[in-house]
Amino acid sequence: MTTTTSGAADVELAIGGMTCASCAARIEKKLNRMDGVEATVNYATEKAKVTFREDVSVDDLIATVEATGYTAQEPTPIRTEAEAEGGTDPDGELRPLRQRLLTAVVLAVPVIAMSMVPALQFTYWQWLSLALTVPVVTYAAWPFHRAAWTNARHGAATMDTLISVGTSAAFLWSLWALFFGTAGMPGMTHPFELTVGRSDGAGNIYLEAAAGVTAFILAGRYFEARSKRKAGAALKALLELGAKDVTVLHGDGSELTIPTGELKVGDRFLVRPGEKIATDGVVVEGTSAVDASMLTGESVPVEVAPGDAVTGATLNAGGRLVVEASRVGADTQLARMARLVEDAQNGKAAAQRLADRISAVFVPVVIGLALATLAFWLGNGSGLTAAFTAAVAVLIIACPCALGLATPTALMVGTGRGAQLGILIKGPEVLETTRKVDTIVLDKTGTVTTGRMTVLAIHTADGTDKAEVLRLAGALEHSSEHPVARAVADAAASEAGPLPTPEDFANIAGLGVQGIVDGRAVLVGRERLLSESAMELTPALKRAKEGAEAAGRTAIAVAWDGEARAVLEVADAVKETSPEAVRRLRALGLTPILLTGDNRAVAEAVAAEVGIETVYAEVMPQDKVDVVKSLQAEGRSVAMVGDGVNDAAALAQADLGLAMGTGTDAAIEAGDLTLVRGDLRAAADAIRLSRRTLGTIKSNLFWAFAYNVAALPLAAAGLLNPMIAGAAMAFSSVFVVGNSLRLRSFKAADH
Repeated sequence: MTTTTSGAADVELAIGGMTCASCAARIEKKLNRMDGVEATVNYATEKAKVTFREDVSVDDLIATVEATGYTAQEPTPIRTEAEAEGGTDPDGELRPLRQRLLTAVVLAVPVIAMSMVPALQFTYWQWLSLALTVPVVTYAAWPFHRAAWTNARHGAATMDTLISVGTSAAFLWSLWALFFGTAGMPGMTHPFELTVGRSDGAGNIYLEAAAGVTAFILAGRYFEARSKRKAGAALKALLELGAKDVTVLHGDGSELTIPTGELKVGDRFLVRPGEKIATDGVVVEGTSAVDASMLTGESVPVEVAPGDAVTGATLNAGGRLVVEASRVGADTQLARMARLVEDAQNGKAAAQRLADRISAVFVPVVIGLALATLAFWLGNGSGLTAAFTAAVAVLIIACPCALGLATPTALMVGTGRGAQLGILIKGPEVLETTRKVDTIVLDKTGTVTTGRMTVLAIHTADGTDKAEVLRLAGALEHSSEHPVARAVADAAASEAGPLPTPEDFANIAGLGVQGIVDGRAVLVGRERLLSESAMELTPALKRAKEGAEAAGRTAIAVAWDGEARAVLEVADAVKETSPEAVRRLRALGLTPILLTGDNRAVAEAVAAEVGIETVYAEVMPQDKVDVVKSLQAEGRSVAMVGDGVNDAAALAQADLGLAMGTGTDAAIEAGDLTLVRGDLRAAADAIRLSRRTLGTIKSNLFWAFAYNVAALPLAAAGLLNPMIAGAAMAFSSVFVVGNSLRLRSFKAADH
């Protein structure tokens, strides 16, 4: 997909033919040499993300990649592939590799056994070994030879070059020994004492090294490919969540089933119980419970009614709904989530860029080291066989693949697992920041609190029933659009059942409402509204009103039949999970701070309820950035959690911005981490997952570097059989990918 912004364009290319990290480094280097081009090539995802000027075309980019010896094309969206008729074969890419691996294993095992076990060495067993090895080093190892030849034509060397040269050298040496030396005769002994596992009669042949190395490396490639596919499975599953078909309602009441891709903004469509909601929209008819767990990780279904927004790909778990489409195609929340995850997977951390630079020069260095090893052993008087075996082991043991896979595989798994839990990580740089943050600033409204007014308490006069208070007050407030009135009406509708219709309804500006409900003259509003009608609050109700106002809550008086009956406390309620979220953030070593434009009494009441000690209240939206800056000036590394337009600048200023996905697009765009569900506990989960992913990347890089630092000297010293070197090399890549896959078991604390 190509996008254009301010004179520059971005394109993502699917790269084919890469076999190791040095391949990715070569392609990236070639692309970046083009004028006006900036490219990042990811070996694990097999994609190149390229930014280029208008005078450069996509065809030019593809031609450069092909001139380097690889293939490139604009990728087909995963969802389109899944929806294509007949689908795609998910095992198609692995099948040829699996066939070559099976061939190599079946033929290499007897060759290795005959070479290592004296009891199996019958007369002329070497010739049977040769017959079994030929298909292994030709058919099974063909991808290595083909890639090595392609790279050689372009004046380059990669991991395939090392494998091809190493296995070919072992095979050709064995051929020479069999046909022109004495290895083909019975009774000959192997002259190289440093080679472990040899028996008398083996001669100067290394057929088991050629066959065994090929089998081990193919096994490593196969399991690596399978693991990489698993690592990207979360993103693929995310892209395939959406409904494929949708039932559109026409003005005449007729229904028509069409592909989801043909939906337009404003279309009304039907969602039956058990069906997926086709796209983002607003409920216009019906009530139901919607299961959004596949997007948010939240297991509890959400009740929806007319006027509520719903998200595409969520499941209608209850009644029949009619939804009006508000966003379609690439603008939906699902598509935006997928883009965020994929962008993060294509990114590179600073440590990975260092690894890429090492990989780019690693292969030539290894070839030079192999030649130096050969020369050293020859000069040391150890003989040609000793020198040759050590040099081949050096060629085989070296593996920059583990370096190339260290960051991207961990990122793929970590970001994919995050997407399953409703946590979107924008890139690898974010991971490093999560390790450093020590202070977290929490916006109050919509983040710590629900963001909507709620009836928190009902104080009644003696002999007055709370349900009756709600029923009468709610009947009047149902006709008002004021946020406080809506809170009373909603509470009444949920707790007092069907509400009667008021008569003679009147809205008294600035004071409240009045009307006749079930033959009773009812007033709901400020205390002054009652005073003007010659009614006074009882001492107990007066104390309740003053206590509510002291806590920053709105006090609503209710009266009927000439007497004050109750005081309702209305406020923006704290989310049930917020106190637990604050405790988890503290457990991660973070100091929580509450930030709000609300008055200090309200802010301090909320802070006390959730366990926050430091409060910045009555802060204007434009001043939120200054609060973050002042904390940073104190030497703190600051994370910020918010959901509104007025939080966007502060999210961008913070060292780490966490945007609630239930909030505005501006906040989500400014954040480094997006929390799809509106549960503040997700902030703690996001930081835990980010830190775990960063730790996995670092352990991967440590293993990859340590492996090469330890293995190359051993090989050069002649202490490694080439076959054992091949097994160790294959294991290093599989280990890195397997270590990354452990992130799939990460669980949110509330799961």
